[in-house]
Amino acid sequence: MTHLPSNTGLQAPAAPEAGATVGQWLSWLESIHPAEIDLGLERVLEVFQRLFPRRPTARVITVAGTNGKGSTVAALETLLRTSGRQTGAYTSPHLVNYNERIRIDGTDVSDAALIAAFEEVEAARGSITLTYFEFGTLAAFVVLANAGVQDWILEVGLGGRLDAVNVIDADLAVITSVDVDHVAFLGTNREIIGLEKAGILRPGMPAIVADTDPPRSVLQEAVARQANLTRAGRDYTIEESSDALSATLNFQDRTIRLPAGPLPVQSVAAAVVAAQILEPATTDADTEAALAGVSAPGRFELLARHPDVYADVGHNPHAARWLCERLQSLETRGRKVHAVYAALADKDVQGVARAMAPVVDCWYLSGLDAPRGLTPEALETRLAPCKLNQVQSCNSVAEAITAAKGQAGVDDILIVFGSFFTVAEARTLLL
Repeated sequence: MTHLPSNTGLQAPAAPEAGATVGQWLSWLESIHPAEIDLGLERVLEVFQRLFPRRPTARVITVAGTNGKGSTVAALETLLRTSGRQTGAYTSPHLVNYNERIRIDGTDVSDAALIAAFEEVEAARGSITLTYFEFGTLAAFVVLANAGVQDWILEVGLGGRLDAVNVIDADLAVITSVDVDHVAFLGTNREIIGLEKAGILRPGMPAIVADTDPPRSVLQEAVARQANLTRAGRDYTIEESSDALSATLNFQDRTIRLPAGPLPVQSVAAAVVAAQILEPATTDADTEAALAGVSAPGRFELLARHPDVYADVGHNPHAARWLCERLQSLETRGRKVHAVYAALADKDVQGVARAMAPVVDCWYLSGLDAPRGLTPEALETRLAPCKLNQVQSCNSVAEAITAAKGQAGVDDILIVFGSFFTVAEARTLLL
């Protein structure tokens, strides 16, 4: 057995005692590894093998991509349940409660099941250090295994190749999109980033690339890994209606209508293709009925009416371009769009603002009470070169929403976006 270092030499705090709450476990998890992110599979793979001497028998679907992962997972969960499958999903980050990260047949994991999984991982890891995300990923695997679900749908946290989710081989892999984000960890261009995301592909297993213009590195890696590749634009196509109220997916000999709901149509289409590959007997009518109500928290989510308040976790230029197009697809004639924007310091805020500028009439720049959150002054300074329309600075997301609602007419539109933290504050205030 390979010896794995236990720490940087500092004594790790003792694990929570019996009877500890989820909150106490999470506070402890934040303290047991010296780094928030420590890419690499050696440590987490060792603990995984201790927990699972034999690979779990469930079918595993792994989803990577710059944007659209959570939407793809949400749609695929619904579709597979429609086919009669029992599903377990693991996504990150959460909006309000950690339990949101793990769902069994669409329901958030209970505190009791989560704590039991934490205890099992802690007993297995011994002296091996795990990051917050690695520990949580292994705990999610334990929850899913204990629940006995048939399908595990796993969202990659960062990249793919070295992400903790990748310790288990995928029976089907999805790459939703490839764009520039998390450059400190993944690289500064799409080719390098694409190579990282393609690390989830497995020999002989089906793989879906939903990006219609994927980096060459993704395609080359698919060939090198001998994946059974299905590509958007080549093997399936999406035709959007002129009124933007629906789209049509053409795959193999099937034509399926996709509703213009809150999720990106590219993500929904990828989920449908995945479901058709996995469960080809599902009828088109059942698929369309399942999609009619599919949604995901924080993905163009309608939080309030009169004025309409939407929230979206989009935080990079690629996501902002989609968000701008989605807002433009609404009937906006005579309606002003008010944007509440709060972001983390390591994000391309100028790229995001420029992508949203064509549709936004008034900006409310907010401070963000979160690790790496920008103050309103810092955000306004960084966005000064963008010369945005009607800018107002606010100390908090709640203050910004209140200001925007005070200025907006009942028929106007408010969009709150910029990070998971931003949306979490909005949901807490409005729901």
